[in-house]
Amino acid sequence: MKSKLNMWFRARRSIPDLIGDRSAVAAIEFALIVPIMLVMFFGTVEMSSGVAVDRKVTLVARTLSDLTSQSTSVADTDMTNFFTASGAILTPYSPTPTHAKLSELYVDPSTLQARVQWSKSATLDSSGNVTLAAGRAVSSIVAIPSQLAVGGTYLIFSEVSYLYTPTVGYVMGHAGVNLSDVAYTRPRQSTCVFYSPAIACTTL
Repeated sequence: MKSKLNMWFRARRSIPDLIGDRSAVAAIEFALIVPIMLVMFFGTVEMSSGVAVDRKVTLVARTLSDLTSQSTSVADTDMTNFFTASGAILTPYSPTPTHAKLSELYVDPSTLQARVQWSKSATLDSSGNVTLAAGRAVSSIVAIPSQLAVGGTYLIFSEVSYLYTPTVGYVMGHAGVNLSDVAYTRPRQSTCVFYSPAIACTTL
């Protein structure tokens, strides 16, 4: 009986000690904060990578139109080289989800509408190899900024889209985010850029 009373008194004395015990506070705080910190960490990594890829997509679009506008005529071989060189800009990111189009537009003097003269599209695989295909439909109308709508002039128009898929997908999602950009440049060496076998500017 006496031993049971001693145990009861010891238990009563330990209650205030337990209330005042702070030895596990750090562990509890750590367990609560770690998930939040992990989300912030992976979110920062994903967002910064996404911004970097978005910037590279813009550079690819500008490079494609710039390289084409410096030529007086182009053929499929030139197109392949332009797409290959531009795809290298995406390093160290994979070029696989890259889709690009290059078109020449003619601004109709009477309507100021931009119509496609020729157009090529391309996809890049993981090794950077380019597969050419038909682009926009010839003579189709493309909306352009009003300040570029100068009748009787030509424009080199590039379009690039890239599906950025984050490695972790903790914040931006595993489906990824579609990044895209366009660029316009005017032919530099001639009135227009011929697409072989054409030898003169056309106004379709």
